[in-house]
Amino acid sequence: MIKKGQAIFTILDKMYPDARCELNYNTPFQLLIAVILSAQCTDKRVNLVTKELFKVASTPYNMARIDIDQLERLIYSCGFYKAKAKSIKMTAIDIAEKFNGELPSSLEQLTSLRGVGRKTANVVLAEIFNQNTIAVDTHVFRVSRRLGLSDKDTPLLVEKDLIKIFPNEPKIHHLLIFHGRYCCHSQKPNCNNCDLKEHCVYVYR
Repeated sequence: MIKKGQAIFTILDKMYPDARCELNYNTPFQLLIAVILSAQCTDKRVNLVTKELFKVASTPYNMARIDIDQLERLIYSCGFYKAKAKSIKMTAIDIAEKFNGELPSSLEQLTSLRGVGRKTANVVLAEIFNQNTIAVDTHVFRVSRRLGLSDKDTPLLVEKDLIKIFPNEPKIHHLLIFHGRYCCHSQKPNCNNCDLKEHCVYVYR
């Protein structure tokens, strides 16, 4: 499986040489907020929202103090705005009060923040702290199973399989996301123009 993983990584890296986090941010805290907003929302939309949001509140301290109604209005277009506003405000309060305004650098500490789950924490750990974590979102989950990198049925188990195959390749997270976003769509994947057909166990009908 590791040999297959290496072959897939090489092909994906050629297909998407510029694969990277497409969320705009200037600080670790801003990335965390952007990732929370990105749930079931496009990065393009999040970037439009955070451009205005961070003009109003860009640190844990001023985000913790922002009025929840104002926060909801600012992030409304990202969808699920009430739940996201609550998560963002609680997370900001926790960072300000428990970590002196500094973003913690461990999975345990990040997931102790109210509003931060494992996937969100893994994105931050890989992007900010260069840790070997793989965040399994809907794209990573779908593409990994279609390529036969995992046959597990939960994001956590898929994550564990990917870590075994790619122990020192955090970029695989971005490569799988790009492939899911631009080629291996949930509906009508572009199999005819995919360079990974020989490695794929999924055949679109």
